[in-house]
Amino acid sequence: MKKIIAKILPKAVGSYINFLSLWAPQKAFDLAYKLFSNPRKGQLQANELPQILQSAQRETLQKNGHSFETYHWAGNATTVLLVHGWESNTARWEKLLAHLQKSGYSILALDAPAHGLSSGREFNIPLYASFVDVLVQKYQPQYIIGHSLGGATSTFYQYYYPQHRFDKMVLLGAPSDFSIILDNFIQMLGLNASIKKQMIEYTRQRFSLELEFFSGKHFLKNVELPGLVVHDTDDSVVLYTEAQKLINSWKNAQLITTQGLGHSLHDEALYQKILLFLEA
Repeated sequence: MKKIIAKILPKAVGSYINFLSLWAPQKAFDLAYKLFSNPRKGQLQANELPQILQSAQRETLQKNGHSFETYHWAGNATTVLLVHGWESNTARWEKLLAHLQKSGYSILALDAPAHGLSSGREFNIPLYASFVDVLVQKYQPQYIIGHSLGGATSTFYQYYYPQHRFDKMVLLGAPSDFSIILDNFIQMLGLNASIKKQMIEYTRQRFSLELEFFSGKHFLKNVELPGLVVHDTDDSVVLYTEAQKLINSWKNAQLITTQGLGHSLHDEALYQKILLFLEA
């Protein structure tokens, strides 16, 4: 019964937004954008942090009126930055953290906008990348690992913040094209062409980005940075074809294809391969 409700509810909400757009297009767009950009889960309470986050040195940093939570596990002089994805938080890295710590790395991580202990209700990639930049400027990490939209944020950062160059980058289950993310949302709710047009125009005006260039394959096209792209053939959240777009554009990257790990990509053997890539 829950599965049936979960399948029907998005279409019902989309039908309401489509109806609303006939007589109040701005209200319809505002509601659609709120659903698109406001995470429903992934937040944390400071007094109920997972043990792995309690073990870190925490610091709250500021950027353009936003506060965001950062985590630091001290190690050697080589630092790895971890960037989580949508409706998640830094705790998602717990299993990989154990492997990185055994290798002696210093580890940095942050909670995305509106996630974990960071402020706000809205998530967007340019804002997330500005948070990443504050942390990068402070610690100068050599490696960056991003999962899902954290991976998309990592490619965005690499392109729009060329003043810092990482030694290596790892993308886990990351989408290439922002248009895919938007299309999936539009299709899930069954929104009409008018709402989609408003979403595209809003992206163009607010972020000064044409949709076709809001893409990892564009951001990585001329990048010499060594990279590792990891994607599962059974990923139903971000399809495997997105990894193929990235690897076809990113000439200095290698692809690891997994099966049966889904979107989360939690796997002991995979963690060892990631470490081998970083240490090579």
